[in-house]
Amino acid sequence: MNALFFGSFLAAMSSGIPIAIAMCVGSLIYIWASGAIPPVAVVHRMVGGIDSFPLLAVPFFIYAGNLMNSAGITNRIYNFALALVGWLKGGLGHVNVVGSVVFAGMSGTAVADAGGLGTIEIKAMQDHGYPTEFAVGITAASSTLGPIIPPSLPMVIYGVQANTSIGKLFAAGFIPGAIMAIFMMIMVAYYAHVRKYGADIKFSWPRMGRAFIELAAVLITGAVLFFLWDKDNESLGGFVRFGLPLIAVLVADKWFKFEAFMALLTPVILIGGMASGLFTPTEAAVAASAWALFLGFVWYRTLTLRMFIKISMETVETTAVVLFIVASASIFAWVLTTTQVTELIGAWVLSISTNPLVFLLLANLFLLFVGCFMETIAAITILVPVFMPIIAKLGIDPVHFGLVMVLNLMIGLLTPPVGMVLFVLQKVARISFERTVMAVLPWMIPLFATLILITYVPQLVLWLPGKLYP
Repeated sequence: MNALFFGSFLAAMSSGIPIAIAMCVGSLIYIWASGAIPPVAVVHRMVGGIDSFPLLAVPFFIYAGNLMNSAGITNRIYNFALALVGWLKGGLGHVNVVGSVVFAGMSGTAVADAGGLGTIEIKAMQDHGYPTEFAVGITAASSTLGPIIPPSLPMVIYGVQANTSIGKLFAAGFIPGAIMAIFMMIMVAYYAHVRKYGADIKFSWPRMGRAFIELAAVLITGAVLFFLWDKDNESLGGFVRFGLPLIAVLVADKWFKFEAFMALLTPVILIGGMASGLFTPTEAAVAASAWALFLGFVWYRTLTLRMFIKISMETVETTAVVLFIVASASIFAWVLTTTQVTELIGAWVLSISTNPLVFLLLANLFLLFVGCFMETIAAITILVPVFMPIIAKLGIDPVHFGLVMVLNLMIGLLTPPVGMVLFVLQKVARISFERTVMAVLPWMIPLFATLILITYVPQLVLWLPGKLYP
């Protein structure tokens, strides 16, 4: 029966059928042949798989990312990053990384970063004389920051599947994301030194000072909001906690004519709201969408009704695909549990070694391989039920393992044959798939360096969640 189950699944997947449908095919054939439950019960189990409050965050984070991309906010982020670091040698390479760090706090997906901000960055780098391969490589690598720095769509899916705090997973991504960005900027500096890349804008104290003032204003605003929104200050009243800060923010943006102040507040609002206990990660997704709508329609006035309808329909389509994968994986995971495959795999892995470090090495190798062939959401929903019993027995923190898993699968987005970021950047840069792959290869170095660090130094992942969620 196990052979029939896996054989039908692999046969369906290798025939080119989408993986979500392949999981349903394998599960249905097993259920029909075994008579374990009536086939109609499959529908109930699939519905139960997506009947989860945290999964409500999925459509809203997708919606927020689409709104940010379409409302011209990515251009403002790019200009802010240019003023901040564009004067360094290899300036637009550094701008690429800093822009992705900021956009990661809004979109939550690597593909949105590559397709939105990446379009602006690659064209700008080509216009400034950078080799296309260099532009594509750094854009691909920096796009992986999207799901590491919160909010993160893959972490929401992982948290639901692993029954782990999504707030802790979000907090765990900050330090690894910062490490990734630093490693990438070091590599940009290396290329700039070797290839004699110069600065892309002249150094200007007023321009850079203005960017730092804008950044300081964002941080100060975040600290004030965190204090006001803390549950210990509920007696202050709604106007003081919400109305007054909003008025101050609007006045400051108009008075100083900031470039991206309002856009930069998006991650501040999300993280500050979650850390202060004002809203849950699921409600943070709604807040992100509401803020993006406010910026697009009211403040920047760059969204039209036609664009709004188009974005909404795209969000519905993307959400349907993601949730269908989750629903299909739920019945697939049930069959894995019923056939005791997860227990057999766990026993086999533990027979090799009971050392957590050895297991993490094997898990990394396996996930890197899986990432080459399987979409991120599908991989998480299928593999989390397999891994959870093992990490529980080995005493590995599920938050730590979640970051390791997500980073592995983000690297998978940059590897052939099904790396989605590769296909996006191939179209954006208008080069062959082979050239895209070769351009990305050197930029695996900072990603692998970060992966090794967070795998074997778990404190880098767990320190901040421990402080915010004691």
